[in-house]
Amino acid sequence: MTTPRSRVLRVQLRARVRQGGGRVRRALVPVLVASAAAAVAWAVAVHVLGHTNPFFAPVSAWVALGFSVDRHPRRVAELATGVAVGVLLGDLLVGLIGTGAWQVGVVLALAALVARFLDRGVLLTTQAGVQAIVIVALPAAQAGSPLGRWVDALVGGGIALLVTALWPQDPRHRVRHLAEEGLEEVAHVLRDLGRGLLAVDDEAVEDALLRGRASQPALDQWRSVAADARASARVSPAHRRHRGELLDLEGAAVRADRAMRNVRVLARRCRPLLEGVHDLTDLGDLVSDVAHAAEDLAAAIGAGAAPTAARDRLHAIAERTDPRELAPDDWHVQGVVLLVRSVVVDLLETAGVAPGEARSHLPEL
Repeated sequence: MTTPRSRVLRVQLRARVRQGGGRVRRALVPVLVASAAAAVAWAVAVHVLGHTNPFFAPVSAWVALGFSVDRHPRRVAELATGVAVGVLLGDLLVGLIGTGAWQVGVVLALAALVARFLDRGVLLTTQAGVQAIVIVALPAAQAGSPLGRWVDALVGGGIALLVTALWPQDPRHRVRHLAEEGLEEVAHVLRDLGRGLLAVDDEAVEDALLRGRASQPALDQWRSVAADARASARVSPAHRRHRGELLDLEGAAVRADRAMRNVRVLARRCRPLLEGVHDLTDLGDLVSDVAHAAEDLAAAIGAGAAPTAARDRLHAIAERTDPRELAPDDWHVQGVVLLVRSVVVDLLETAGVAPGEARSHLPEL
C-alpha cells in the first residue's frame, strides 16, 4: 500500500512544527537572558568606558552565553576567554602584517596554537580562531584602538560570567524536558494507533507510523544531550552529585528509543489487520492504555519525580497481554499482541524497572 506524498509531507510538517515549538519554548528564557547581557555589555562599554563602537562587547557576551541552558561556568569561561584571546592576537598581528588572504591563515593558526597552549578546551580554541579571523577580515569592525577592542571583549565575557554565577543552571532540567518530549512522542504514536484500531481506520494507523518516523529526532536529541550533560557533570564540581540521575536519564533515552522502534514495528504489523475480518476492540483498548501509561511516564520524568504511577499502570497492562485471552481464535491478532508486550517491557525499563522484573508481570505463553 502506497502512502500519498501529501500525507507524508503533512505528518512530517506537523512533527517539525511540534518539535520546533518545543525548541523555542526551551530556548526562550536563555535567549532573552543572553540578549539582555549583550545589551548590558554594549551599554557598559559605551557609557562607562566611553567606547564609540564596542562591537566585541555584545559579541563576547552572546558567544559565551548563547541560547542554550547548558551554561556551566567552565564552558562560559572557555568561550569568553577564546573571544578575548582571538581579539587580542588578531589586533597585535594585524598591526604587524596587515590584512589579506595569507594574513588570515597566519593569524588563525597562531591564535589557535596559543589557545591550545593556554587550555585544552575545544571551545576556547574555536572561538579564538573565529574572533581572530573577524579582526583580520572585517575592517568595518576595527573602529577604536586595539586595546579598546580587547577590553570590550573582556567586558562582554565578564558580564557573561556574572550572569552564569548569579543564575546557575541545573543540567538535569534540559534533559528532563527532552525526556518528556521524547516520551510524549511515543505516547502520541500509540494513541493514534489505538484510535485507528478502534475505528478500523487505515489512515489513522498510517499517520501513527509516519509520526513515529518523524519523531526520531526528538529521541536522538534526548540521548545526545543526556550524554553531554553526564560528561560535563564529571568535570563540574557543582554538578557531580547529579551524575547518577544523568546516567539514569541517558539509559532511559536508549530504552525509550527502543520502545519507539518497536512501536513503529507494531504500527506496520497492525495495518494488514485492518484489511481482514478481525475483532480489534480489545487490541485497540490495550494499545490506548499503553499510550496513557507512556503519558504518565513522560510527565513523571519531566518533573523529576519517581514514575510510580506509570510503573503500576504498566504492570497492570502487562498482566493483560495474554494473546490467547485477547484473541482466542485469531493468530494474526495474537502475533500483534506479542509486539505490544515488547513495548510494555521497554517502557517499564525506561521507568527504571529491571529487565527481569519487567518481564515477570507478563503472562506465560
